[in-house]
Amino acid sequence: MIELEKRLSDDLVAAMKSRKEMELSSLRMLKAEVQRAKAEKGRSVELTEDDIVALIQRLVKQRREAADQYTLVGAGDRAAEELREALFLETYLPEQLSDEELEHIVEEAGAFVKAAGPKDMGKVMGKVMAAVKGRADGKRVRSKVHDYLQTLVE
Repeated sequence: MIELEKRLSDDLVAAMKSRKEMELSSLRMLKAEVQRAKAEKGRSVELTEDDIVALIQRLVKQRREAADQYTLVGAGDRAAEELREALFLETYLPEQLSDEELEHIVEEAGAFVKAAGPKDMGKVMGKVMAAVKGRADGKRVRSKVHDYLQTLVE
């Protein structure tokens, strides 16, 4: 069992003992998603830490989108609950890169692929996403890459 998966199990037991309902339901849902992902991969294959991080990122994104929808229909209390769950789940993600660190990675990737402008967006994005692996949101990466490629044109 990998470290993150063990931490999830330990935290689930702790949440049960302390009767923290929001944490308990979030961890149960996350644990069920991990089990489902394992079943999809097959019994002989263990999930990697990166697989679990990607799963958590997907769940956080779902919670944020649900919160946006609840806000649109005027259900502020449900939106707040979804955001609390998203914030709780984010505690299991690796520390996010600062803007400076991300810009540095983007510049290195751009130099590596010899990017000349916006037409090289795919090449640079591929390199950057492989380098950041869960430490930066895709939208944020896309924005930084776009800004970098625009500076090459000017």
